[in-house]
This record gives sequence, structure tokens and C-alpha cells, in this order.
Amino acid sequence: MKFIHTADIHLDSPLVGLANYPDAPAERLRTATRDAFTNLVSEALRENVDFMVIAGDLYDGSWKDVNTGIFFARQMGRLQKAGIPAYVLFGNHDAESEMTKTMRLELPSNVYVFDTRKATTHRLPELNVALHGRSFQDAATAENLALTYPDPLPGWFNIGVLHTALEGNPAHANYAPCSVAQLEAKGYDYWALGHVHEHRILRGKSSIVFPGNLQGRHIRETGARGAILVSVDGQEIQSIERLLVDVLRWHALDVDVTPANDLAEAVRLIRTSLEQLVAKSSATIPLAVRVTLFGKTAAHGEIFGLEGQIRLQVLAEAATIGGDRLWIEKVRVNTTASVSEATLAARSDALADLQTLLSEAEHDATFLETLQTALQPLTAKMPPQLFETVPELHAIRTGQLRELVRVTAPNLLAHLASVAEAADP
Repeated sequence: MKFIHTADIHLDSPLVGLANYPDAPAERLRTATRDAFTNLVSEALRENVDFMVIAGDLYDGSWKDVNTGIFFARQMGRLQKAGIPAYVLFGNHDAESEMTKTMRLELPSNVYVFDTRKATTHRLPELNVALHGRSFQDAATAENLALTYPDPLPGWFNIGVLHTALEGNPAHANYAPCSVAQLEAKGYDYWALGHVHEHRILRGKSSIVFPGNLQGRHIRETGARGAILVSVDGQEIQSIERLLVDVLRWHALDVDVTPANDLAEAVRLIRTSLEQLVAKSSATIPLAVRVTLFGKTAAHGEIFGLEGQIRLQVLAEAATIGGDRLWIEKVRVNTTASVSEATLAARSDALADLQTLLSEAEHDATFLETLQTALQPLTAKMPPQLFETVPELHAIRTGQLRELVRVTAPNLLAHLASVAEAADP
């Protein structure tokens, strides 16, 4: 028999921060979670699986409108026509406490939901399969739910369905914590886990599996995303395979611009890296890319502070290379100047004098206070979304200018030095 294990679908989750980018493929991103889930149901039909397991966070929270639930019911209807049941467990995002009663719909008869009050078992006698699970009643569930699960049914293939941080994950809240040893001690054949968005398989006394989320939703969820297809013979697992069903893939692209002498050369290096990325990527998956420039480079002074302008240039390059399937989410500049402070200090000109002033500025309380007074009115007029893309604005608003001056001074000097060199006949 075969079954699909999925989790962390987050149907119709909002597009956080993308309002800052009028060029974003908003419609594609808006429907990505639905499209990925539609692909998964199509895979279930193509593979003719015996059942599907959803291990939490099917929804991202209370629905904006009832269409989210109707969409899910429609997909379950596709499975129902093929005689495929689905076993749904709710996690922290779609816990009972998070979903309003008015948003509950009567689901198709092939959908079975795990109770929130205690661990329950769903039996499939024709397959000799028992599924044990317990949904979240409250979003912030700190109880070790695994300890409340029943003993395995002897001679059956036992699956534990659990939404958990397991032994902890820095990217996710520590909900329903438990240990690998505790899961293995339960004696189940397979643990279908959810909550952690990265794909992970632990093979020991039990197979303990995180499928990862179905569709990457932002730059912190890079790479291929999908679900798990498990093939079983009797009580023996024959294979655990990934089913990649995502419709848009996020990628963090680091570009070394050390060889660049100016902005134009830096952009050419970015273009080369983008061409290599497209060449090795699936031809059917659109890419959302964050470009980070790094390296000790002579171009630093010219590219410092120009992330927005560089992004526009790179967007044009991306359109040439990949057409509609390549979008640049952001460009970050993490370069350093190739000219040293000692070299600047050795100059006998205004730049050397400015370096001396700036090195003293971070310790000058009067200067910092004057700077704060001058800059704060500017931040008050800026749109809130700008603070998401320019973190330095938070330092101005909160009065933390000493660190800002310390970090910004070398960049300003490098920029002025490059301008001076360009102007020098």
C-alpha cells in the first residue's frame, strides 16, 4: 500500500512584505499554496495512493473568507471520487482556538479529523493500518502530546501523526515538544510529523519524518518543497520518497564581487551568477531570488547604499535571462571597501580629515543628539513598509545612532574615495 504524508500547507497565507514591490508576481504568489496543494492531490490520484495524512497547519489561521474552506473541500472531493480518504490533524496555526466556529464547514465524508481532547485512533482494517493522533486545542500547546498516544496495535502498521517541534528548532516555536527516543519507544512504524518546515527523515526503530512545508512562502523558505510518498509491504517500509509539488521556488544567491572595480562590473558578475542559476534549475519552476553581494571590492564605494537602484538593474537582467520565471525579491550589499582606513589616513586631503572626524563622531554625545534631532522628523514622514526594507531607520527612530555611525562611516568614506578617484584626471 502507499500513502502521502504532508503538513504545513498554510492555505491562503498572506503575502507579508510584498506590498513594497509593485513588480512582484503577486497573483502567482497569492495562489501558490493552493496551486501546490492542487498538484499534490493530482499526484495522489496519479499514484493511486490508499490514503493521505495531513499533519497540521493545513490552514494559516482563521480564514479571511469561506472560500479557503470551499477550496479544501473541492480538493477532498477529487480524492473522494477516487475512494481515497484523508486524515487531518490540526496544529498551532489551525488549532481549535484559532479557527472561528463560523469558519467550520461540513467536509466530505472521506475526511477524518483527529480529536483535540485526547489522542484517537483511526483504523483501516482492509489495509491493516492504524493512525494515531491528537489535534491542537490551543495554538501555544506546550504539553508533550506524544506521551498521551495509545500503544500500537499488534500486527498492524502503526502511524503516529503529530505536530511538534520535536527536540527543538530555532526557526519554530517549541510546541508539543518531545524526543526522538520517546517517539521510538512508542513502537510505531512511522511518525508523520508537521510544524518544522524543513524536510527531514530519521530512520531508526521508527521512521520519523518531517515532509517540510508544501510551498515556500518567503525567502526564509528556500529550495524545493513538497510532500512524502511512502510505500509499505506488510509492516515493512519499502521506500520514502519526496514529491515536489511547489509552483514557485525561493533562492538565496550570494555573488562575490571582489573582482569588480565599479557598479557595471558588479552587475555583470550578478548576471553571470543568474545565468548559472537558471541553467541548473528546473525549466518549469519560477524563481524568486534574493541577491547578496559580498567581497572586499574596489566597487564598494560606488555600490554602497544603492540597493534599490542595483535591484532595478538586476531586474532588467533577470527579465532578459529568464523572462517571467525569474524575479528579484531584493538585493543586499554586504561588501567591504578594498581601500583600508590606514590608506585613507595617510592622505593629506579632506578625506583624511573627514575620517578623523567620523572616527570621533560615534563617541560625541552632542553630535549624536544633533543628528537624532535632524533625522527623526524625516523618519516620521516615511511609510511604515519602508522600515522593513531599510533596517537602519529603526536605529534612527529609537535613537540608537552610535552603532549606525560606526557602521556607516567606513562606507561613506569608501563612497567618497571612489567619487574622488573618478573625478581625478
